[in-house]
Amino acid sequence: MSKFKVVISDHYYESLAQEQELLQDLDAELVAYHYHKAEDVLKAAGDCDVLICEWAPITRQVIEGLTRCRGIVRYAIGVDNIDVAAATERGIPVCNVPDYCLDEVSNQTIGLLLDCARKLTFSANMLKQGVSSYTALKPVHRLAGQTLGLLGFGHIPRLVAKKLAGFGLKIITCDPYLQEEAAQELGVTPVSWEGLLQQSDYLSIHCPLTAETRHLFNEATLSRMKKTAVLINTARGAIVDTGALVKALRKGTIALAGLDVTEEEPLPGDAPLLKLANAVVTPHLAWYSEEAIRSLQLGVAQEAARLLRGEPPLHAVNKQALRDKKFNL
Repeated sequence: MSKFKVVISDHYYESLAQEQELLQDLDAELVAYHYHKAEDVLKAAGDCDVLICEWAPITRQVIEGLTRCRGIVRYAIGVDNIDVAAATERGIPVCNVPDYCLDEVSNQTIGLLLDCARKLTFSANMLKQGVSSYTALKPVHRLAGQTLGLLGFGHIPRLVAKKLAGFGLKIITCDPYLQEEAAQELGVTPVSWEGLLQQSDYLSIHCPLTAETRHLFNEATLSRMKKTAVLINTARGAIVDTGALVKALRKGTIALAGLDVTEEEPLPGDAPLLKLANAVVTPHLAWYSEEAIRSLQLGVAQEAARLLRGEPPLHAVNKQALRDKKFNL
């Protein structure tokens, strides 16, 4: 019988070889499922030493039923499917892999920005319909001299700012936890929330989904943006109220949207967003590259191994809260 039990509630990977190889050295049994309901996760993981998840809901009910869990690790950066408060109350670290797809997501953000700026998808579809005159694209404006607003200034938006340094954009940011030195180094100007809304020609979302940020972009906030503005979202879909965005794009409240994430995923083929010529929507794939998948799976396995060895995890999102409660982290 193995010394430890590691349960994967759900995953979408072709192989778990990296996880198995790393954990077998610790005499850990790795059991993988494809569960989507909290009650199924609880039945499978009640006696686990480490719980690994992807999209399965790790609710308070699940967490309170974990009898000996040393930590929960998610195959992702965001942890919005995990009740972090409940885990903290139980003294359970909730861990992510915050650096596995920084290059990919920053590139996707820039790709959506450039697509919207040059109306690439729009013009490609236009040509398929036999229209080739540039006048059908009007207006298209020069990118240099315009303002890019970044909501949040963590690793990904910093990379966006660094990669776009040669495009002649003025870059501003709004982040309540801003490290001003990092902004200064990249020539980025801090602004207020209202300043971000009112000044941005392109506004790119890079904040986590929380109770405070859910539907942060709604009818009222979208109405305070420029009519020529472009909204870009590669963070979490529910930060934007889909109905309000569709209405804003139809009415011309804002000009365009470039989205890799949406409230409903996957979007059905008849979704209103997909019928709008001024919306470019990709199916939540900004994170993806073969290298990113390998990094993600390795990062999860390494974090699980640390927890089994009794070592502090590197990437507990509730580390400070656990320290405050005097847990050994």
